[in-house]
Amino acid sequence: MPRRSANSVAVPGPTDRRERANRSAASPGNFTTVLFPKSPHVQIGTCLYSAGVAATLTVSQISVRYADTLAVDGVSFDVKPGEIVALLGENGAGKTSIVESCVGLRRPTSGQITAFGMDPTGVSARGRTGVMLQNGGLYPSARPLAWLNYLAKLYPTPAEPRDLLAAVGIDPDVRTTNRRLSGGEQQRVKLAAALLPKPDLLYLDEPTAGVDVVARRSLIDLVRAQAERGAAIVLTTHLLADVDDLADRIMVLESGRVRAEGTLDELTGATQALRFTATPGLTLASLQSDLGSGLHASETDPGNYLIEGDVTPDVLATVTAWCARMGVMPHGLTSTRHSLEDLLRAIATEHSSDDDTATELT
Repeated sequence: MPRRSANSVAVPGPTDRRERANRSAASPGNFTTVLFPKSPHVQIGTCLYSAGVAATLTVSQISVRYADTLAVDGVSFDVKPGEIVALLGENGAGKTSIVESCVGLRRPTSGQITAFGMDPTGVSARGRTGVMLQNGGLYPSARPLAWLNYLAKLYPTPAEPRDLLAAVGIDPDVRTTNRRLSGGEQQRVKLAAALLPKPDLLYLDEPTAGVDVVARRSLIDLVRAQAERGAAIVLTTHLLADVDDLADRIMVLESGRVRAEGTLDELTGATQALRFTATPGLTLASLQSDLGSGLHASETDPGNYLIEGDVTPDVLATVTAWCARMGVMPHGLTSTRHSLEDLLRAIATEHSSDDDTATELT
């Protein structure tokens, strides 16, 4: 059996039978009961607001290995009260393994995780934690209000289920069962369930996936309100609009490692970009020569062109003159900062190149 310290998860050993049972129980209808067992000793903590307070969640050099695959490789970060930290990356980057380790569904191979300065798998920490995963978390044959009323009994001082359903845009008296709700409606019910314990630590996995535009805005406002009252929030999503609207800090993961970290402005503000669309497959060598050093021209997708660097009026004139020589009309010429999508592409491309080089060397 792996040893565990009093204040952290220290996990050198293999998965044991109890962990496998927990993961098996994390199916629709069982996930919340695994994370938040009923106990008269669960205490709901008071949120902290002031800057400089101790982190709510601390992840220190955790690694997760599946047989010969290292899914998470020495990741460290913390989340303070009132802060929203977004984990970004392609499928397989390690986001899910990190979150599962933090909430106690998976035991990391090495490293330490603390929540509120204690073991995050303990009853006290779980009672202050809300979790919304993209898959699972709903009992399919229950109606939304009946399901939330059941879950509310697991907490000593839960939020009012009717109020939470109304806040996420679900009629508390709806007679439709969870399985017959639309994907977006199910997401809203799961968010309401995650907010039942009035959490001081909140994990949100794709919270607005499948949600319509109007409902999405309401959910964004609701999540932001949780941070404003002092909750620490870990957000994982593929929707970059959610990151723009919510994240205070962003961590970009690739192959289990943190490749970039910072605020949105820190990650995207340094490089400007000029974008336009034109005939696909144009040869860019002459444009690159016209632009000179310090600027880079590329075709990111067929017919979508990107100029990166210090975009000035002279650069714009150079691009339009080049298009005239090529006999093409540029459409949608816009000058913007480097986007998160550009950053994710660049990191993925760089890592792919590193892998190719390593393969050649071996």
